[in-house]
Amino acid sequence: MYAVIKTGGKQERVEEGQTLAVERLGAAEGTEVTFQPVLLVDGERVLTGAGVLGSSVAARIVGESKGPKIRGFTYKNKSRGRKSWGHRQHYTTIEITGISPGEG
Repeated sequence: MYAVIKTGGKQERVEEGQTLAVERLGAAEGTEVTFQPVLLVDGERVLTGAGVLGSSVAARIVGESKGPKIRGFTYKNKSRGRKSWGHRQHYTTIEITGISPGEG
């Protein structure tokens, strides 16, 4: 059985026992979290739309990590304006512990 969840503005296809990195959730390691906006559940039958009301995906937080460093540079011609910036995204690693299809 698999489900499609929405987290961090992105959609992820998850299965039970899968480990994946999502945008930082801000919870401690070992904490159980529940993803409520489930978009699709596929088991014996496919549930979408109003059929997924009441369904949820449970996960356990395994740890945290950082993504690759992104470097940027802007330059304004003739005025010698220069600006350098960087970004490094924080991720939370989760392990999917269960998918409950709800009553749909």
